[in-house]
Amino acid sequence: MSKLREFKTDVLVVGGGLGGVAAALAALRAGRTVVMTEEYDWIGGQLTSQAVPPDESSWVEQFGITRSYRQLREGIRSYYRDNYLLTPESRACSEFNPGAGWVSRLCAEPRVAVAVLEAMIAPWRGGGQLTVLQPYIPINADVDGDVVKAVTLKQRNTGELVTVSAEYVIDATELGDLLPMTGTEYVTGFESQSDTGEPSAPAEAQPNNEQSFSVCFAVDHVDGDHTIDKPKNYDFWKTYGPDYWGGPMLSWSAPHPRTLEIATRSFTPNPDDDPRLVKADQRLNAGDSNLWTFRRIAARRNFVTGTYVSDICLVNWPMIDYLEGSIIDVSEAEKERHIKAASELSYSMFYWMQTEAPRVDGGVGFPGLRLRGDVTGTDHGLAMAPYIRESRRIKSVTRIVEQDLSHEVRGEAGAVSYRDSVGVGMYRIDLHPSTGGDNYIDVASCPFEIPLGSLLPIRMKNLLPACKNIGTTHITNGCYRLHPIEWNIGEVAGALAAHCLNNGLTPHGVQENDNELSEFQTSLQNQGVEIHWPEAKAY
Repeated sequence: MSKLREFKTDVLVVGGGLGGVAAALAALRAGRTVVMTEEYDWIGGQLTSQAVPPDESSWVEQFGITRSYRQLREGIRSYYRDNYLLTPESRACSEFNPGAGWVSRLCAEPRVAVAVLEAMIAPWRGGGQLTVLQPYIPINADVDGDVVKAVTLKQRNTGELVTVSAEYVIDATELGDLLPMTGTEYVTGFESQSDTGEPSAPAEAQPNNEQSFSVCFAVDHVDGDHTIDKPKNYDFWKTYGPDYWGGPMLSWSAPHPRTLEIATRSFTPNPDDDPRLVKADQRLNAGDSNLWTFRRIAARRNFVTGTYVSDICLVNWPMIDYLEGSIIDVSEAEKERHIKAASELSYSMFYWMQTEAPRVDGGVGFPGLRLRGDVTGTDHGLAMAPYIRESRRIKSVTRIVEQDLSHEVRGEAGAVSYRDSVGVGMYRIDLHPSTGGDNYIDVASCPFEIPLGSLLPIRMKNLLPACKNIGTTHITNGCYRLHPIEWNIGEVAGALAAHCLNNGLTPHGVQENDNELSEFQTSLQNQGVEIHWPEAKAY
C-alpha cells in the first residue's frame, strides 16, 4: 500500500469555485502559503463547471465589486480581444459582452473564464506558494475541540488519499461539505418565522426544504437533424410539473418569478440582432422573453463572419429546476441518484426542444439544435457540475435576515449598515422553487453589506466559510449567493486568515475589537474591497 501523501500549509482552501479562488488569491497576496483543492476538472464553480453566466448588479461596471473581481471580468474581455476574431466594433467596445445575453453584461463561454482564472493563480503556482489538488473530494477532518487540524481528501478518479494540515481551513465547497465533517454548527433549509422574524419565512422550520438545483447545458443551432436518442425517463418528465406550474415543466411556460402568474416565453434560434444594442439591466428589462438570447454566451455577430456558424445559448431556465429531492445531508447514493435524475430532466428538456417544442412559425421541434458539451467541457453534453443555489449555512456570530435588507421593510433608509462590513452586494432576494413544494419567493432588496460576523462560526476558531455557507438564512441566501458576492466573501475569508496569521490575532478577536476591526477593514479597502455603497438605491 502506498504511503498517504501529506501536505502542510498556512491556509487550506477546500473548493476551487469563485469563493475558493478569491480566498486563495487573498491569502497569497498577503504572503501565506495555500493548498487549494477542487472536485471538478475546472476551477471557477458556478461561472465555469456549472456554466452559469454571472448574475450581477446594474452598477457592476461602475462600483459594487472588489478590484480583483473586476480584474477577472476585464480579463475575460481581454482574452477575447487577444485570441478571438472579433469585429472591429466589438473589439472597440469597452463594455464588450461576448454573448450579448440579456441576463448579464458579461455573458461568456465557460472555457474563457477558466483560462483567466488559471492565469490569475499561475504566478503563485509557479512560485510554489500555491498547490492545487484537483480533482479531490474532502472525506474526513481531524478536529481537536474547536480547531480543525487537517482534512483528508480522495482523488476523484484513482481513490488516492491525501491529508492536508493547516493553520486555517476555508470551506469553499458548494454545499458546505466541511461543516458536518468538522462538527461545525450549521442550518439547512427554511428557518421559522418565530426564529428569524422574517416576513417571508414559514411558521415552522423546514430544514429539508431547499432551493432547487439545475444541471445546465449549452446549445447551438445549425442545419441538419441532430436529435438525440429519446431519454429513458422522457415520458415521466414530459408530464411532470407541480400544481403551481400550470402544466408540464417541459414547455415554454413557467411561473413569473415576481408575479407568479404563468408566463410564456418564445424561443427563436439565431435572431439577426445587433449584439451591441443589448443593454443587460435587470431593473429595466428581464430579458427572458426570448430564451435564446436570455443567457446567450456567444453571439455570432460579435465575431468575424464565419467564425461561429451559430450563436451559443446556455440553458439555465426554470424548466430544468430539479424539485424531486435534496442533495444535502443525504447518503452519497441518494445524492448521486438526484443528480442523475436532474441530468435526465435536462436531457428530456433538450429532446423536447428538438422534437416537440412549438415554433413561432407554427411548426414543432428544432432538430438543428446541438448539445455543445465541448463548450461545457464534457463528453456527456451537459455542464460538468450541477448549479447549486443553496448550501449548508454556518450558525454565525451575525445572522443576516430578510428585514435587514428588504426594501419593503427598510424603505428609503436602505439596508442595515453593519459596523463590521467587509463588502457589498446587490441582487433581489430571488428564491427558486424548492424541494418542499414552494413556488418562487421574490423580494425587492436594497443594496446591502456583508458583515464580518456572518463569516464567523459561533464556536470554531480556524474554520471560515467562503461560499454560500455564510450566516444567511434560507431567505437571504437568495441574494447573497451570486457570483460577485461569493467572490467578495471568499476574498475576505482568505484575507482574514492571512491577517490573523500575520498579526497573531483570531478572527473573532478582529470582529470584536474596534481597533483591530478598523485595521482589517482598512487593509481590505487597500486591496480594493468596497465595504460601503456610495449611496442607497432600491432595486
